Amino acid sequence: MSLTVADVLALPGLESMRLRAGEAGLDNPVRWPYVAENSGIAEWVLGSELVFVTGINHPRDEANLLQLLQEACQRKVAGLVILTGPAYIQAIPQRLLDAAHAAGMPLIEQPYSLKMVLVTQAIGSALIQFEQLGRSRHDVLERLLTGDFQSLEVLLHRAAQLGMSLNGHWQVVQLQLEGSESLFAQNDTQQVEAHLAQQHDGISRRLRQWSAGLPLLGRAGNWTLLLPAPDAVAALANRQQLATWLKPLNLRLAPLKLFTGLSAAAHPPARLAQAQDEARQALAAARRFSERAGLCVYDELGVLKLLSGVRDRALLDHFLNERLGPLLRHDLHHGPSLMPTLEAWFHENGNLMAAAQRLALHRNTVTHRVQRIEALCGLTLDNAYDRLDIGIALMIWRLSA
Repeated sequence: MSLTVADVLALPGLESMRLRAGEAGLDNPVRWPYVAENSGIAEWVLGSELVFVTGINHPRDEANLLQLLQEACQRKVAGLVILTGPAYIQAIPQRLLDAAHAAGMPLIEQPYSLKMVLVTQAIGSALIQFEQLGRSRHDVLERLLTGDFQSLEVLLHRAAQLGMSLNGHWQVVQLQLEGSESLFAQNDTQQVEAHLAQQHDGISRRLRQWSAGLPLLGRAGNWTLLLPAPDAVAALANRQQLATWLKPLNLRLAPLKLFTGLSAAAHPPARLAQAQDEARQALAAARRFSERAGLCVYDELGVLKLLSGVRDRALLDHFLNERLGPLLRHDLHHGPSLMPTLEAWFHENGNLMAAAQRLALHRNTVTHRVQRIEALCGLTLDNAYDRLDIGIALMIWRLSA
């Protein structure tokens, strides 16, 4: 939860400040007030500042004000406040109002009679209060998601006092942005950091729109949010909404990719810790199994639910080594060939021609590799029980990749 431009305009004592244009940006978060004293602001702001423009130290004609608006949009500040009065800026030019409206940049008029010290004090105090409130809201939600509480009734009462309505049934969503290593390997570190920050901000803004007024948890490319989901119909709608958003987003993000895991539906507050565990398992499947297109719901996991529930990792490793160990060792020493071939064969239901097309190989090459796989592992791919073992072993391999 953060202070917005709309919140600033509603603060006691600031009634004489009025929005003149850019209503679309009223929900922009305000990180801090900044008084512009130079001709430009681009090199003096980091983003999300509420910028106050006076004519005291620099003349502000129409051209300069339009320049400030352009820089404000480029640097993604929260909004512009123009101080008006008889001494410096007499009025806000109509061209500036039109440009601010078109850009969705909040443009606020403040009379010089309203002292800046009162304005900055009111905003500073509100920022502290909102930060404390946000921390408390995050703490309550994190406790519910981890099961770290003694009395659910007390925690829900605290949530209600903080303006969080948690009554009802929910679906937990976990998201993870991956691929930053490739960006750092190819580009300037500072440039990549700025790019990642921009992508994180954009994703966070969209997720907050869906979070039903509840805090969005996480940072640095990892997010957790709650979506209302009283039944399977609502859960399906949530999945479709996320899938529709993810497909074009991931095309634009490349080489970055956002993976998403959703819990089952209809979890009351008492079961949110279980829901978070389900979302984590679904996220792991979304990351490891490319056929899921970066998104997975817990209900879609099938036998993966059983594998994820095995707490003794050594049991899974032993099963994998027992069934496919010779292939893993072969590929380790000679390069990946047999495991990708087995996986392609499995995905194509034993169709050698389709597996060859998937691997971009000649059918005879795939046939030879399949024979080699059977010889090394002592498995018969035509045997139903052996195929079952292979399928499970491949899932374990993917989960551990």
